[in-house]
Amino acid sequence: MVSKPASKQYDVLIVGAGPAGSTCAMFLAKKGVKVLLLDRASFPRDKTCGDAISGKSARVLKELGLDKDLEKRDHAKIYGVLLSSPNGSMVEIPIPKQADGKARYGYCARRMVYDNFLFENAKKAVDAIEKFNVTDIIAENDHVVGVKGIDLHSNEEREYRTKMVVGADGAHSILAKKLKVDEVDDAHYVSAIRAYYKGVEGMKGMIEIHFVEDLMPGYFWIFPLENGLANVGVGMLFKDLKKKKISLKNSMFKAIENNSLFKERFKNAKLEGEVKGWTLPLGSKHRKLTFNGCVLLGDAASLIDPFTGEGVGNAMTSGQIASEVIADAIKQNNFSTEFLAAYEQRLWAKLDPELKTSYRLQRMGSNKFLLNFVMGKAAKKEKIREVISHTLVEEVPLKNIVSHLGLLKLLFM
Repeated sequence: MVSKPASKQYDVLIVGAGPAGSTCAMFLAKKGVKVLLLDRASFPRDKTCGDAISGKSARVLKELGLDKDLEKRDHAKIYGVLLSSPNGSMVEIPIPKQADGKARYGYCARRMVYDNFLFENAKKAVDAIEKFNVTDIIAENDHVVGVKGIDLHSNEEREYRTKMVVGADGAHSILAKKLKVDEVDDAHYVSAIRAYYKGVEGMKGMIEIHFVEDLMPGYFWIFPLENGLANVGVGMLFKDLKKKKISLKNSMFKAIENNSLFKERFKNAKLEGEVKGWTLPLGSKHRKLTFNGCVLLGDAASLIDPFTGEGVGNAMTSGQIASEVIADAIKQNNFSTEFLAAYEQRLWAKLDPELKTSYRLQRMGSNKFLLNFVMGKAAKKEKIREVISHTLVEEVPLKNIVSHLGLLKLLFM
């Protein structure tokens, strides 16, 4: 098959039109950068996910001027998190209010809805091609200068050359694979399943994370959606799943049918569609993100929160930060790893304090006695609830709030 080069010239080529890629494209367009956005799917398309859209995502949407438009799409507003421990203790933790006292909230929106919303707006600002399957990078003189792939409409092979390539192509990123940074560490990858249920009772506008003893050290979640729909699922680290040798699907159904926290709530609920599985590369382990002529974003950059499993906010944040560095690279005509390293530095400065705290909370989830103790204390102490609540937003530097010593003081004071 002979490759056909594209005729139009672009400054930046983005592989993957999900939240990271579409966000990066829109911010670059605001800076006058010529962008081509590629995706192997045809939108709208489903993406297996927990569907949580954090307060961090809401901030990026506001900067893009899209926050009010999202309100017109199918979604549920999220005002906090509900946690339960293995002994059944529950604690409700609201998202901290804004400085002016107004409520701050996130969203839950099915990725079929949310990703299409972002992509529709990205297409207004940049050129986009759907159903293009990228199969390889084009490298010259140790620089990434483009990609090649298959146009799934015509089954023709095409190549696109550009000044910068952005990999925003998800957890199974072809770019990460070709750049040899796709190693799977079982201690920092989660296997998860998701199902949609209609009619789950007792939802309160909060994402729910339940540490069920039979599913530990993983957890069971219920995330509210529009019109009485709920995203229900289970996630567990690869290493723990291999050790326990259990079926996540069977374990989820067992919890729904037998656990006292859920049995009555699901009594009249109906499963909508099939149960789907996927993998989540966690931000608790850093992946190399910058290369000569290329950067990685979102799930391709392994940025998912280790505690909540939410990745959309970090993906959109990575897209925004990358756009700033890429625009500078175009001005300076410098696409070297050294110049682009500013993206990695700014990204980790922004996300690492939160990711490290979330990782501590995740590891806490492997100890049922500690979980029972902490949840009991959190139910009584507002300061502990405040500490946990800040994992839902990024404005407060968690490194100034949470440390091993600081948490111990809070628990025992």
